[in-house]
Amino acid sequence: TKLGIEFLILTATRSGEVRNARWDEVNGSLWTIPAERMKAGVAHRVPLPSRCIEILDLAREISQGSEYIFEGAKPNKPLSENTFNKLIKELGLEVHAHGFRTSFRTWTQEKTNYPREIAETALAHSLKDKAEAAYARSDLLEKRAEMMEAWAQFVVSNTPEVVQIRVRL
Repeated sequence: TKLGIEFLILTATRSGEVRNARWDEVNGSLWTIPAERMKAGVAHRVPLPSRCIEILDLAREISQGSEYIFEGAKPNKPLSENTFNKLIKELGLEVHAHGFRTSFRTWTQEKTNYPREIAETALAHSLKDKAEAAYARSDLLEKRAEMMEAWAQFVVSNTPEVVQIRVRL
């Protein structure tokens, strides 16, 4: 659960996308979430920062052969819907798992110079303007990879605002 929530924070993805993540969706440092699991119904490529690769290595060590990266209490089943929020509550935080997406977006606005469209693409938000959407054919993967690595470095830094939840094996 701790690895899963750290992965969720570092990828700025939704809870269900992480809880249902499968090993066959990861290829090196790229995680491709299938369209059927995405809110907008379009497959989403997520560039994985180096810490996420470490998390995957740790998850593989404790994996029991499940198709799910973050296996739930029952064999070969994903984590339950409330698992992340339960952990957050146990840590004494008054936030919800989805709020980390807001934290990511606020970070891009206030602490970086990354353009809006790169941050919005990272969050898998659809363009409202149909004309703009018709011409926006790229998912800005290389630029997002750089941004996500910077986000990961910000999150895992030892600043007083960051609560450490890393699991020790």
